Amino acid sequence: MTLHQTIKDQVKDALRAKDTIRLDTLRGLNALFLNDIVMGKAEADKDGNITDDKALAIIKRSAKQRKDSIEQFEKGGRQDLAAKEKEELAILESFMPDMMSREEIAIIAKARIEALKTGGTFDPKAGGKITGMIMKELAGKADGADVKAVVDELLTK
Repeated sequence: MTLHQTIKDQVKDALRAKDTIRLDTLRGLNALFLNDIVMGKAEADKDGNITDDKALAIIKRSAKQRKDSIEQFEKGGRQDLAAKEKEELAILESFMPDMMSREEIAIIAKARIEALKTGGTFDPKAGGKITGMIMKELAGKADGADVKAVVDELLTK
């Protein structure tokens, strides 16, 4: 079963359970999926579902928006709105694969930096390029902010 179909099914479950926050979050995701289909950004299969990769990209984008909103609401002293966004973020994160820890990222980053040093193409000021290379290698398995922090930490040592 595709991720899109799973979310459609969970909309029905949330409706039956009268879980309004979960229902609103899942309906919003479904709307984003359908919007991508209509805009031609995603292809739908015969059941009208998008691929898991595309669905995951949309979920990650939506989660990032929630994180930004939480930060802004907390700065503005609106804890009530921040709490609602945190609940929605938890729902979105339940569909995302587990992200790598900083320790796991550090192992890969150290290996990549050592390979660049031995290859003679290492530039300690090119943290952004190194971060980009590692992000491509990890392909959505790690948070970009964590990768950047680990690379910056390794380059300042």
